Amino acid sequence: MSDEQHRKETLPSKPQAGVCLHITSLPGLYGIGEIGDAACAFVDAMADMELRVWQILPTGPTAYGDSPYQPLSTFAGNELLVDTASLIRAGLLTSNEADALLSLPAHTVDYGALIPRKKALLERAAGRFEAQATAELKADFDRFVERHDRAWLHDYALFRVLKSRHGERAWPEWDPAFVHREERALRGVEAKAARQIENIKVVQFLFHRQWQRLREYASERRVLLFGDMPICIALDSADAWADREMLCIDADGRPERVAGVPPDYFSQDGQLWGNPLYDWRAHAANGYRWWIERLRRAADLTDFVRIDHFRGFEAYWSVPFEAATARIGEWQPGPGDAVFDAMREALGHLPIIAEDLGVITPEVDALRDRHRIPGMKVLQFEVSYEGFDVDKVEENCVCYTGTHDNDTTVGWFRGSPDDNRRPDEIARTREAVIEVTGGSAETIHDDLTRLAFSTRARLAIAPLQDFLGLGSEARLNTPGTSGKNWRWRMESEQLTPSRRAAIAEMVADAGRSGPG
Repeated sequence: MSDEQHRKETLPSKPQAGVCLHITSLPGLYGIGEIGDAACAFVDAMADMELRVWQILPTGPTAYGDSPYQPLSTFAGNELLVDTASLIRAGLLTSNEADALLSLPAHTVDYGALIPRKKALLERAAGRFEAQATAELKADFDRFVERHDRAWLHDYALFRVLKSRHGERAWPEWDPAFVHREERALRGVEAKAARQIENIKVVQFLFHRQWQRLREYASERRVLLFGDMPICIALDSADAWADREMLCIDADGRPERVAGVPPDYFSQDGQLWGNPLYDWRAHAANGYRWWIERLRRAADLTDFVRIDHFRGFEAYWSVPFEAATARIGEWQPGPGDAVFDAMREALGHLPIIAEDLGVITPEVDALRDRHRIPGMKVLQFEVSYEGFDVDKVEENCVCYTGTHDNDTTVGWFRGSPDDNRRPDEIARTREAVIEVTGGSAETIHDDLTRLAFSTRARLAIAPLQDFLGLGSEARLNTPGTSGKNWRWRMESEQLTPSRRAAIAEMVADAGRSGPG
């Protein structure tokens, strides 16, 4: 590692404040948060509030369960986030056609109703691209395809076509010819579904173009975009189907062991993710090519990125495929320094934040520190520990009130039906947080936010729900559950001028205002 590479830091040089808000949670007319006008308006609101970092969750295409952490592709964008108004302005949709989305609720994402309607609109828009798009737009599309087609775009489009033809089943359940990627079978589908494949590529281009506009706008307003990358990939993904030699699965796509974490704060049985495990020897043999391209793609979209479950690079929890819970498992060694050395050598810098929560060993800390990768501190976990000292929160980290996996601060303080703490534990937490913050039950969301802002951490972040003082009804995700996650949306009137001014005052009082 050169001295210059070692000195280059991921976090802003000046202490900054930020907000965590999933793109799907933005307000808007069309049933889900989108990456167009509403996203740019939120950037404007952030600038008003002196919040200079917007943390988003993964933006890949989602499937069953709607989780952004189980995307159908590492490299593709979530088509549901494509901005509808932009398609109308481009002449690819009419406002009357988009009216099909207007009856969807504004306060929540109703995925069951949204997906078929928006999918039909996107197919219609893509089908008009050749006739309606400008020459400039078509040239941009050609450049997009030239850059990404061989790397991931064509395999993704073919994967989505085949998945549709197999009733959206996971690829190991497809016809064997497609499971095994037999050349003749694939070429036959490419010939018969050429228009469908092209339309999928067009929609990916529209996502990419809109995202680049958002990123440029954020840069103009001096707001940084902070992305999120799951360490694991889903078995039911284009990546696993097209590049299976990087995974510990057999020729039919069956894993012997899968990923998870042992019992922890979130779950007595641990978390059984079910993701396939990486064949780290295969990654090492090709110089970690796939990881380099993965980080390069992340850098195309955001200024820096959090890697979820960073500890898996040092050691990962391996669970038998047949296990009912993650209680039965064992730690296996990860790639360690080698993957980070390879990414830095190729890219010159590691724009990475480590999600280093949970069972963290000295070896994990040492791996993170050797590469100068910032870690995380979550005050909901920290403040009730005996001996907690806000002055011990290190500078090279991101300090949070809570994350997308936590209840909101108000909900956590009060205790909710989903809370796995005993009543006496909740009561002790309330006493501890009021003692540490010097605040009150009525102002706990602001009190904990001020505490995060008061630390030495160069970046302090609160979820938007905490800035708004919302309770458990606004919780985005409860780990280990399904069916009601990833649905919460803010409503534009919630972020009032007076609330914006109060947030800006908190940021200024903490010495975190102004771009870093």
